[in-house]
Amino acid sequence: MTPGQRAEALIARYGITDPRDIDVEAIAFASGIEVEYHPLTGCEATLVGFDGRAIATVKPSHIRGRERFSIGHELGHWELHRGKSFRCRIDDPDDNLASNRVEEKEADTFAAHLLMPAPLFNPRVNALNKPSFRNLEGLASEFDTTLLATAIRVADVNKLPVVLACYTASGRRWFKAADDVPRRWWLKKRLDDDTFAYDLLTHGKQHVGLGKQPAEAWFDNNDAENFEVFEDCVPGKNGEVFVLLYLETDMMDAGFDPDVGRRYNQYGSYASRRST
Repeated sequence: MTPGQRAEALIARYGITDPRDIDVEAIAFASGIEVEYHPLTGCEATLVGFDGRAIATVKPSHIRGRERFSIGHELGHWELHRGKSFRCRIDDPDDNLASNRVEEKEADTFAAHLLMPAPLFNPRVNALNKPSFRNLEGLASEFDTTLLATAIRVADVNKLPVVLACYTASGRRWFKAADDVPRRWWLKKRLDDDTFAYDLLTHGKQHVGLGKQPAEAWFDNNDAENFEVFEDCVPGKNGEVFVLLYLETDMMDAGFDPDVGRRYNQYGSYASRRST
């Protein structure tokens, strides 16, 4: 089974049918993990195990969703990677999206499916229509998760044509698109100064809710000027901005673009990005 299937099997085993009944500490205890809360330096949680029992130490936070995700993450290590040492981790899932640490990503996937299992989460996503971060705040409140973890999960379930991304002044840290979003759309590596996200990151100017933008502000494709996209953004930590893009039907139905991943070289011919 995949990490997500392993997590949702636990939810099914306990007959949970309401997000309010996902008691992550109780699930961890039944799996052999005792959860303790203590101040930690340089990490959000530690996991120490021996034989069939373990102790997960979690850094207290005023954001309950962060604590819950940390517990789910450590439970994921216990269920998926038992026998290995996982002494500490950074809590925010965007740190793992920006890295290639496979086991950390697997533990994050486990936590996301445990806290937001598909049978409970997906119907609520279907009801969102065009999602904004404000919509997702309501969903995060219902599942007692962080806004970022909820947004990542919305992209992951592939029910809506969304792209989620994280940018800093240095450029794009990571992005995650719903699987059905055509790969022909080439997301820019740096923020265009016509975007709401640029205004937020550079000038602290917040645009509330979804707003229409020309798709060429977000995508490098030659034909992006023919389309529009909905954008929403919120500030992250340490100079980050999180972006939510919603693609309408015409962008989802756009045909094959032979120029994806290419650019002009000094002779005016197309050259692969890999070769330049």
